[in-house]
Formats: sequence, structure tokens, C-alpha cells
Amino acid sequence: MLAIQKKLSNLFYILLGLPSTAMGFGLSIQIAVLSWILRTKYGLEIHEIGIVWAAGPIAGIIGQPLVGLISDKVWFLNGRRRPFILIGGILTALAILALPNIDKIASFTGIGNMLAVAITVALTLDLSINISFNPTRSIIADVTPDGELRTKGYTWMQSISNLFGALAYLTSALIGNYELIYVGVLVILLFSILPTLLISEPRELVSSEPGKTADSHTQTNWPQLYRIFVAHGFSWLGIQTMFIYLFAFLERKLTVSDPVILGEITGWSFFILNGVGFLIPIFLLQPLTKKLGQVRTHRLSVATMSLGYFLIAFVTSSSISLYAFFFILSIGWSAIVSLPFAIMSENVDKGRMGFFMGIFNLSVVIPQLIASMAIGYVISHYIDEFPSIVFIVSGISLAVSAFLWNFVKETSRLSK
Repeated sequence: MLAIQKKLSNLFYILLGLPSTAMGFGLSIQIAVLSWILRTKYGLEIHEIGIVWAAGPIAGIIGQPLVGLISDKVWFLNGRRRPFILIGGILTALAILALPNIDKIASFTGIGNMLAVAITVALTLDLSINISFNPTRSIIADVTPDGELRTKGYTWMQSISNLFGALAYLTSALIGNYELIYVGVLVILLFSILPTLLISEPRELVSSEPGKTADSHTQTNWPQLYRIFVAHGFSWLGIQTMFIYLFAFLERKLTVSDPVILGEITGWSFFILNGVGFLIPIFLLQPLTKKLGQVRTHRLSVATMSLGYFLIAFVTSSSISLYAFFFILSIGWSAIVSLPFAIMSENVDKGRMGFFMGIFNLSVVIPQLIASMAIGYVISHYIDEFPSIVFIVSGISLAVSAFLWNFVKETSRLSK
């Protein structure tokens, strides 16, 4: 075990956050590139793009809990989470490399249906990210103690991830999406392989309650967990709607038709979301959780994001105003991708953390599926006359989420 891990130094927290950063970088590329490349290079329509985005969540509904359950039990390559992070990282890099080559893959395989090939590539990409995302977050709970130090692990994880996510979107805006793809392949391989080999995992997962065997039914606060799942799910319903259909809003609300400009505005928007979000977890959220508690801090952050969505829907008239409102969104975004993991981890048995992380991630992939299919159907019918519908849906979803977080209680362990 490295000395920095024994001491739980800041350098170790940085190292611990890199595998999740690798998957976050892959997700950033997916967000920046997938809809854009399907629309501008392959000419897919809005409903077809929604179908492509739906492929991953369908697989994730089964894949994430299964991977989490297996990773709790196995021991391979001197790790429990390590094998899945390594395999998922490599597959993610390969799937991203396939994005600009969907037409070549279709030609090589003899499959004439471009949509079918795009779905296959998107499915591989999303499933690969899902395979690794769960273990990269579970390993933080495995190697950090309950309470403030674990919260620190997740906030540092998200700060580092947001930093590199911001760099991904900056690359998209300044250099181009194709260059982002090739840079991303290298970053994902480096961050998913090297740190994972350096982090020492415990051979046995200790139960949340000393002296008791790991039993999810006796040591898991299920009523609390259900409330967290539903509240978190509504947050992601709004966020996934923004991710998938921002391009449609820009095309119609800001009358952006040039593919390059469309890519640049998308890149700058998400650069702000992650760039500002890089600072927020450590310098704002972590201090606030000490004063207000995790749940209250998270609820306020989600409400702020809802406000930002409504401002975009009713006030935005140019890319400049859009960028300004994305600063507001960054507060909620930083909270949503960090604090719920710490809150959830305090309410489940640590001996089955991988399984519960997999279940918890359903509150991300199921909203993505709903946004891709049901909301996509509504948006495709009303977007021409009412482009703001994208962010109205997002704003309502986040407002519902903020309300539902009122029913989640602060964990007693964090208040001691």
C-alpha cells in the first residue's frame, strides 16, 4: 500500500478520483459529440437520436446492478473493483474511437442501416462506461471511513472529474470534436489503468456494523434509500433532457444551423458547467455540508439548478446569456454528481456497496431512458413552435427533485 493511501493524504484523494475522472471524461465526450455527430455527419433525425441515446440505459438497467453485485464478491488481479475498471476503461476508449467511424463500420460489416450501427456503438459506449463507473465510485467507499472523510472522497472525485470534463468541452469548443475524440482515448486509457493499479483494495469488505455479517436487509435503511432514489431520479430526468436535446434548442431558439458553430456553443456551455463545477465541490459544497448538512446543501443546490433552467427557457436570446445561466447550473450539477453518492453510502451496508451503487445508478439510467423515448417524443412534436420546451421540462424536473429531497433525512453518522 502506498504511503499516501495509509495517510489518506490529499494526493491519495486525487489518485482515487482519477478512475472516475476517466469515465467522466468518456461521458463528457459522449455528451459533446454523440448528438452532434449523429445529426451533422450521419443526418439522423431528433427521434432517431433519441433512440440511439436510449440503447445504453436499457443495457445499464441490467448491467449496473449485475456488475456491482459481482464486484462485491470476486477477487481478481489483486482487486475487487480493479478488473471492472480496467476492462471498462479499455472498452470505453475503443467505443469512443468508433464514433467518427460509424459509416466505415457499417461499410465493413455490410450493415446498410446506419441507425442500427449507431445504436450498437452507443450501446457499447454506454455499457462500457456503466461497467466502470460503478466500481470507480464503489472503490472510494471501500478505502475511506464513514463520515466526513468519505464525503471528502466524493467531493474531490467530482472536482477532479469536473476539471477534466471542462477541459474536454474546452477542447471541443476551441479545437474540434474530432480532436476531442482522439485526445479522450488517451486520457481514458491513462486514468483508468495507472491509478487503478496503484490503489490497494481491502481483501475483505467490513460490515457497516461491527460484529455483524453483511446483510442488506438488516443494515440498509430501505425507506430512506427509496426516497433518495426517487429524488435523485428527477434530477437526472432534467439533466438528461438537457444533454440530449440542447442541440435542438440551439438550432431553433438561437437559429444555429452551422455544424461547427453548433459544436462550439455546445462545447462552451458544457465547459462552463464543468469548469465552474471544478471549484464548487471543494470550495463551496464541502464547507456548506459541515454547516448545513449534506441533504440540505444538496436540496438548495438542486433548487438553484431548477432556477437556472427556467432562466434559460424564458430569458435566453443569445449564446452569451446562455453561457451566463450555465454558471448558475454548475452549482446544482456539482452537487448532483457528488453529494448523493456520499448520502447513499451512509444508508447501506458497506459489505455490498457495489450492488447498491449499481441499484443507485438506475436513478440515472432510467431517467435517461425516459428522456430518450417519452420526453423525446413530446419534444420532437413541439420543438419547432416552442423551443424552450427543452429547458421547461428540465426546470420542472429539478424543481420536483428539490421538493422530494425534503423527505430525505440527514444521516446520524454525519451529524456526530
